[in-house]
Amino acid sequence: MSWKNSEQRYGSLSIALHWLMLILIVGVYACIELKGNFPKGSDTRELLKQWHFMLGLAVFALVWLRLLARLIAPTPKIIPALPAWQAIPAKLMHLALYLLMIGAPLAGWLILSAAGKPIPFFGLELPPLVGEDKQLAGQIKELHELAGTAGYWLIGLHAVAGLFHHFVSRDNTLTRMLPGRG
Repeated sequence: MSWKNSEQRYGSLSIALHWLMLILIVGVYACIELKGNFPKGSDTRELLKQWHFMLGLAVFALVWLRLLARLIAPTPKIIPALPAWQAIPAKLMHLALYLLMIGAPLAGWLILSAAGKPIPFFGLELPPLVGEDKQLAGQIKELHELAGTAGYWLIGLHAVAGLFHHFVSRDNTLTRMLPGRG
């Protein structure tokens, strides 16, 4: 399998980035959901928060590589072609997912910056994006949490759509993104 996309299917780079992003996003959600099981201030809770931040920032870093790969390579054709009533929502769904992968981590970085907290990234400390402003941190946190909730729905709908295309429409939408398929 080629690392580049072809007219028929995604290349290994796009496939690897797609599934790696899923793993990272699952990790982001798992860390933030699990942290509530531990007392405030506990080492485990703080570690889960740090991993939430770092995995979120990894999503932010890798989404730019995904966008670049998408810009320089063709998008494989869906066979049979989608009707317009499906093509437009599909484009909007992908746009929303990309906005989530950029906006939610960026909001997290802004929250930590405005809260005056360190921004950990796998042994590095990233610079703050804004000066300390607790009120701003609280406002951005509300948006970040809203994006997180929307993300559950977007990711769920994306997965259901892939399964719908595979099992109901019987097109190649899902198989174009599966690894190991010639």
